Amino acid sequence: MNTEATTLYKLMVLYMLSKVNFPLSNSQIADFMLDKQYTTYFTLQEVLSSLADDGFVNVLTYRSSTQYRLTSSGKDTISFFSNKISNAIREEIDVYLIENKYELRCETGTLSDYYRSTNGDYIVHCIVKEGKTNLIELNIAVPLEEQADAMCSKWREGSQEIYDFIMRKLM
Repeated sequence: MNTEATTLYKLMVLYMLSKVNFPLSNSQIADFMLDKQYTTYFTLQEVLSSLADDGFVNVLTYRSSTQYRLTSSGKDTISFFSNKISNAIREEIDVYLIENKYELRCETGTLSDYYRSTNGDYIVHCIVKEGKTNLIELNIAVPLEEQADAMCSKWREGSQEIYDFIMRKLM
């Protein structure tokens, strides 16, 4: 792999992460990089892995989603080297983030996962985040893994309605 190109891809990912105040998922970063045909999927995965290994990004894993958040080392690096990214590429990234900010934030801010508890039930863990703040966090015990999986799948589409219902009941 061309080291100059790899360095550019790393800087592009760091730049993307520096422009948002929430983590970006693997698929969100890939959507931009692959749609613009900057690199291949496998090269991008190597770049993301390298950034994590080098301590420039933190990797957050929720169910089937991997998300990346910039570390302080990553912030320092991109602030020092952002001029190595052409103005045209930075503008493309900025436009992508502006045009998709709401969808990007919603996708990474609504999380769900489940795990098996010591008594054999499954605990469904659901969160809605705004930046680094949890707006709502629910843990629900269910007896069957299929139920837990179904609840996780429906959390993103139902979270706003559930949050609204709880707020109305508690206020």
